[in-house]
Amino acid sequence: MSLLLTSVSNDRFPAGTSPLGELDAAHAGQDGALLDAYSQAVVDAAERVSPSVVHIHVSHSRRGSRSPQPVPPSETHGSGSGFIFTPDGFILTNSHVVDGADRVEAALGDGARYAAELVGNDPHSDLAVLRISAPNLAPVLMGNSRSLRVGQLVVAIGNPYGFECTVTAGVVSALGRSLRARSGHLIDSVIQTDAALNPGNSGGPLVNSHGEVVGVNTAVILPAQGICFAIAIDTAKFIAGRLIKDGKITRSYLGVAGQNVPLYRRLVRYYHLPVETGVLVSSVEPGSPAQRAGLLQGDVLVAYGDQAVSGVDDLHRLLTETQVGARSTVTLIRQNEKLTIEVSPEEAKLTNEEE
Repeated sequence: MSLLLTSVSNDRFPAGTSPLGELDAAHAGQDGALLDAYSQAVVDAAERVSPSVVHIHVSHSRRGSRSPQPVPPSETHGSGSGFIFTPDGFILTNSHVVDGADRVEAALGDGARYAAELVGNDPHSDLAVLRISAPNLAPVLMGNSRSLRVGQLVVAIGNPYGFECTVTAGVVSALGRSLRARSGHLIDSVIQTDAALNPGNSGGPLVNSHGEVVGVNTAVILPAQGICFAIAIDTAKFIAGRLIKDGKITRSYLGVAGQNVPLYRRLVRYYHLPVETGVLVSSVEPGSPAQRAGLLQGDVLVAYGDQAVSGVDDLHRLLTETQVGARSTVTLIRQNEKLTIEVSPEEAKLTNEEE
């Protein structure tokens, strides 16, 4: 038995009429249309938002030393990104971009620079609001972060390393992340994206395919690649509104420094505690609400009011503006004994990095 192998030559089909060729052409057309749609979405978003993105330039004074031959004062410079969100010149950016700056300027897309006034700064959320006086400003279109979905296309625009209006694209990698601000407070509802961010992108907008701002680009994990974070625009809108109104965000504090510790299981069972960890008080600030209430070093906090406290972050979330001056109870474990004391938190100052 023999097998007859026959080769099929494209010579049997006129040019351009091969079935395989037609199939390849059809697939190429579909891929091209898909690529064009993706590209068009990025192009449209960039064109809509780029005129609202500003390049922020900051200057910090550096004093001379106290040596017998003092060094003359000098300046250090930095830069970041921001975006105009009202027609009258309010700009949203990151707190760490402008914090401690002696002079701030905002450069528009046409290169014109304007002195920027610091309206309000909130290091705990890493957000700040500036204002410039300039004609014909184009504000961004604010979106909402509640409608975001994992896998959704997003575009980041900013000024990494001084390269103005750089555009990168990616997807929403995850939602509901938590990110610790430089003040030590936890920022909730953070967006994780793989749209590339670099130093200088901080404060720039993260936008969806409709050109709506859905986040404020704020951080990147180094040396990882494709793990970047943006503060959700719903959070940013609330913070910006309060900064414009009051110039600050009011929070309360107790005046303790603490750390998370596990609780002995026998204590959890004996006192029917709702948590298995608490906040160990490592120090109490003199003259603070905590000291006046009788909190001591070594106490372990397990509840504030009727809310369980399993760690420092829980306490941060509970110490809101409404708690300033309001009497509340703190449940604690002191030398294996469960105690409840009353405390009245005070308004936190920006220099406080404690609860």
